[in-house]
Amino acid sequence: MVRNLHHHEQKLLKKVDFLSVCLCLSIANYAHFVQWKQDAGLREIKVLRRYHIQNRDDYHKYNKLCGSLRSFAHRVALLPAQDPFRATMEGQILSKLYDMGVLNSSAKLSDVDNKLTVAAFCRRRLAVFMCMSKMSETVSVATKFIEQGHVRVGPDTITDPAFLVTRHMEDFVTWVDTSKLKRTVMQYNDEVSYQVFALILFSDDGQLDDFDLL
Repeated sequence: MVRNLHHHEQKLLKKVDFLSVCLCLSIANYAHFVQWKQDAGLREIKVLRRYHIQNRDDYHKYNKLCGSLRSFAHRVALLPAQDPFRATMEGQILSKLYDMGVLNSSAKLSDVDNKLTVAAFCRRRLAVFMCMSKMSETVSVATKFIEQGHVRVGPDTITDPAFLVTRHMEDFVTWVDTSKLKRTVMQYNDEVSYQVFALILFSDDGQLDDFDLL
């Protein structure tokens, strides 16, 4: 039961303007919400530009996926530490995220909340992977190569720059056999190999000095 207010409490209560209090709280919450939206918008723009994401929906899909995975990790973390089901689920989720390339092999369940970000998924996009593996100078150029049909993963030609490259696929990302780019790269590699061979062949001691490689 709620007790009756004392006389001095009733007098104090009369002086409180509940409408003003509610209005102040609403303004504070709204300002906090606006600030959060602005920060989220800036993060989104930075990620879209850095990873050359053309379809904004891709960003929101990655963001939603991160949220779902964090929620699942939180539920697993609530289970008792000795629960075998928790150990099984924890191992499965960490293994899958490692195979996808978004977490490293030493990751813990807490890393799903701390290290699993939209940027982690963006770095597994084919165009970004090509740039990181030195197949292209920039992500935008890699995107054009992919859209023009110059790149394959295994036997399949990929024309979608948003294609996610798992760890198992990394060694199978290459140029299409009929691509002019592949012939250009091979010719360049042959020329470099020939120049290195010539330097070794015609050097006095048959050894290649470090400055010759610069």
